[in-house]
Amino acid sequence: MCGQHLQAKATVTNDGDPRPGARSGCVGVVISIPEPLAGELESWRASFGDPLAAVIPPHITLVTTTPVEDWEETTEHVRRIARTQAPFTVGLRGTGSFRPVSPVVFLNIAEGFEDCVALHGKLQSGPLERDLEFGFHPHLTVAHDVSQAGMDAAEEKLADYASTFTVSSMGLYEHDQSGVWILREELSFDAEPENAGCAGGGGD
Repeated sequence: MCGQHLQAKATVTNDGDPRPGARSGCVGVVISIPEPLAGELESWRASFGDPLAAVIPPHITLVTTTPVEDWEETTEHVRRIARTQAPFTVGLRGTGSFRPVSPVVFLNIAEGFEDCVALHGKLQSGPLERDLEFGFHPHLTVAHDVSQAGMDAAEEKLADYASTFTVSSMGLYEHDQSGVWILREELSFDAEPENAGCAGGGGD
């Protein structure tokens, strides 16, 4: 998701709208970045001259802007996947770029890359199934559509950047008629990690 405002700083988990019937619209699903890391990355993005830094909180997109025919079916689809997903770790390491195809500089996902790819594959099915113009490459944008000098600075200054955090939920967003992305639900991952029962064992 890009180019539009994300209302992710509001304390919204469910807006209470019952949404009766089959209602169409556009959705997106993202991993939000926790504080204080989010604030740090927002400051970096602003320093590279990116005006979207103030209105788009740092995030990892799992499902980009996708039209849907039935909001209720789509919501239940995303909820079902969240219930079967276990928390995982994301490690950000260094920078990459989609230039010259797209004017984007990003932080690499060195740890948790395959987890994001697998989660994307589960989400982009059923009511969210669609053909994508480019293959899915999870990343965290730090500069988008800024000057070449700004993108060069982002790629160079964050080349040695490293940070790690735990992903335990994902946000379901709706693209409203005013062009704003609104958080409809923050969905916790309910499955146990695969090694959850292995700690503290004895024997040989």
